[in-house]
Formats: sequence, structure tokens, C-alpha cells
Amino acid sequence: MDWVRQKSGKFCLASGSQPGLVKSGKSCLFRLMRARLMKILQRVLWQLEKLLSGSSLVPEQAFLEPADFGWTRMLEGNWATIRRELDEVMQHRSNLPNFQDISPDQRKLSQDDGWKTYFFFAYGFQAKGNCERCPETARILKEVPGMKTALFSILAPGKHLPEHRGPYKGVLRYHLALTIPQPASSCGIKVNGETRHWEEGKSLVFDDTYRHEAWNDTNGDRVVLFMDFVRPLRFPASLLNWVLLNAIALSPLVLGAKGNYLAWEKRFEKVVNANPAK
Repeated sequence: MDWVRQKSGKFCLASGSQPGLVKSGKSCLFRLMRARLMKILQRVLWQLEKLLSGSSLVPEQAFLEPADFGWTRMLEGNWATIRRELDEVMQHRSNLPNFQDISPDQRKLSQDDGWKTYFFFAYGFQAKGNCERCPETARILKEVPGMKTALFSILAPGKHLPEHRGPYKGVLRYHLALTIPQPASSCGIKVNGETRHWEEGKSLVFDDTYRHEAWNDTNGDRVVLFMDFVRPLRFPASLLNWVLLNAIALSPLVLGAKGNYLAWEKRFEKVVNANPAK
């Protein structure tokens, strides 16, 4: 779920559409209800942004210092372990889902095969099969306080994610660089006009409610461990954030993605059993 910049320069919440829906009265009604829900959610999140900004315990800036979050050292210390499990997953790269196949709201950012994912967790939901195939990664992720979503994010050669912004200031975004093709200077992310380049085994923490874009202008895949975690807030904003994050877990956005993942998992399990990683 992301804010996408329109031609007018304004940002709107990408609503996406469910793939494979048959054009019927029921599906049209579903899309209408979903669009209305997204508009309501958009207004609510905008209203909350000022409150959360004023209650934040971390600086209001695009990039944050990873050292200010103690658990980043734990992830960096285990990056080689995570990378080994990633390498096994990447043996089945062609069968990994596109981000928009799991979360249709990402369709405004990507419509091709250039942005693939491998989910572990999403707002309380555990991707059981993926976690079992990467047990050490799953174990390490469970040790991160406030972790809400976690996945491998794979940008194909030549892929560019256009400028967009995250919808909710109650979480922050984390990247652990796992596979960074050379030259590293041709693979980067710009947040609020500030550009950074990933370095294998190192962390980036940023506020994704600032306008940001990412690109991979190399000949290899760029892979990061992508995670959203709860923004540190003062009370009572922290309590309100807890309530809202739990509500998001029960929303059609998350439940729909869960259904898409489970359908993909059944297909992927057959592929893995037929062609085990070497």
C-alpha cells in the first residue's frame, strides 16, 4: 500500500485491483467498496500524520542512523547466514511472485516481472512455507522488536520503482543489503532528494512517508531484506498506533495479500518438490 504521485503532482493511495476477478456484479461491487474504503483510509492516515510526527521519539528526517536501533547490529552480524538461505531461494527465482501478485496495490509501481518478493511476515501473518525454507532468517526476524512486515525484495536488472510514498507514519522502513551488483553506484535509493547506495551486510533505515524511488541500473539482481517496524512514539500516540496497526492486520489489504500468498505457496511447493535446490 503506497501513495503514488499523479500527473498533477498530488499523491493518492494506490488502490490496485484484484487479479483474475471476473467482471460481474459481485466483483464490481467489491471493487467499489474497496475503493471507498481506500478513500476513507487515505483521509484517516493523513489526519494522523501530524499527530505521529509530533510524538515521534526519532528525528523527523529521511534517513535515520541504524546504530540508533540496537537490533540492526544483530541483523548485520547474521547477514551471511541470511544470504546463504537467500541463495537457495534464488535457485527458484523464476517461480518467485511479483510483488503486485501478492499485494495488488503495488501495481501502480510495477506491472512487469522486475520486482519479485519472498515474504516471511505481514502484520501477524506468518508465511509458513517460506519460513520453513529459511529457518534461520525467520528465527532472526522474530527477534526484532516491533517487526510488522519482512520479506526479500528483489529488483531485476534495469528495474526502476517510480517516486512514491508510504501511507502510514506509524512504521519505519529497514533494508539489509544482501546482494548488491556492481557497480554499486548504479544501484540506489533516493528519499526526499537524498541518495544512498546499498552495501552488502550493511543497514539502511528510512522514513518511507517521504517521497522515494529506487533503481537497479546494473546487470545483476539487487536483493535486500525489507522490513517495516513500529516507529518509537510517546504515549498516548504509541497506544493509538498499536490499535491502528492491529486494525490494519484485519483489513482487506492484508487479508487479500494473505490469500494471494497462500495460493502461490501451493504452486511453489510443487515446484520445489519437483526441483529441489542443489
